[in-house]
This record gives sequence, C-alpha cells and structure tokens, in this order.
Amino acid sequence: MSQESGSERVVAGRYSLLSPLGAGGMGTVWRAYDKVLHREVAIKEVRAPAGLAVPDIERMYTRLEREAWAAARVAHPNVVTVYDVAMEEGRPWIVMELVRGQSLADLLKTEGRLSPQRAASIGLEVLAALHAAHETGVLHRDVKPANVLIARDGRVVLT
Repeated sequence: MSQESGSERVVAGRYSLLSPLGAGGMGTVWRAYDKVLHREVAIKEVRAPAGLAVPDIERMYTRLEREAWAAARVAHPNVVTVYDVAMEEGRPWIVMELVRGQSLADLLKTEGRLSPQRAASIGLEVLAALHAAHETGVLHRDVKPANVLIARDGRVVLT
C-alpha cells in the first residue's frame, strides 16, 4: 500500500512521489525518487475511467501490467525504458526512465509548425522506436504527439 509520511507519498516502499509531470484520462505521471537505486524516475499512476465495472477494471489493470512488462523488454534509445511495475492498491504503477525535455505536443504548441527536415528527423526516430517495439512483439496502440518526448539532448523518445 502507498505510505504517506507528512506530504511524502511512497509507492511500493521505495518510490517517493515528488511532483506531477502530467495527467491524462488514464492517470497521472509523477516525477519520483527511487530510494533503493538513488535516482529520479517517472512513475505512471494508472487509474480506471469513472463508471467502469469492477471486472472490467481488473481486466484493464491486468492487461496494462502485462503490456508494461512486455514494454520493459524493448531496449532501444528511442523507447522509454520501463524499470518496474509496482502493484499498489490493486492497480499497476509503471516505473520508467525520467526523460527531461518536452512532449512533441508541447513543442508544436510553443513553436508551431516544424520544418520538413525536423519533422522527418523526428518521424524517423519514432519509426525506429516502433520497429524496435514490433521486433519484440510489442504493439504501441497510442502513438500521438503527447507520447513522443524530445529530450533536452535532442533524443526522441516514444513513451
């Protein structure tokens, strides 16, 4: 179970949630600190949509846990590294590499349309990520600008 000491929330006895990085329909992604390996990570707190029946929620969480473990097998510089899947309160928390940068969606909002060369370069890196995923039998299911990160060092990472 998640532990709270003061304002600190700890997941699986080792991941201290520091601050939210973003939220969507399926949950919240947190910047967190792994107290065992002494490094910052990103951790996705998965939440079922409101109104979903309990058996459907259980199936959804089981599927997401299975998909996270499958994604952990993909080792490629353009794919976010999955470190762990912690089950807390009956739902999966997906622990991943913390990519410092911004999403392609945010980049497009701030900079507008990209040059054809930059768009092609980003597209090629996303394709490399998808190829690596497909080589290990992983189907992404949700490729969109919000799930493409542009790291501060220029690396393109599919989440």
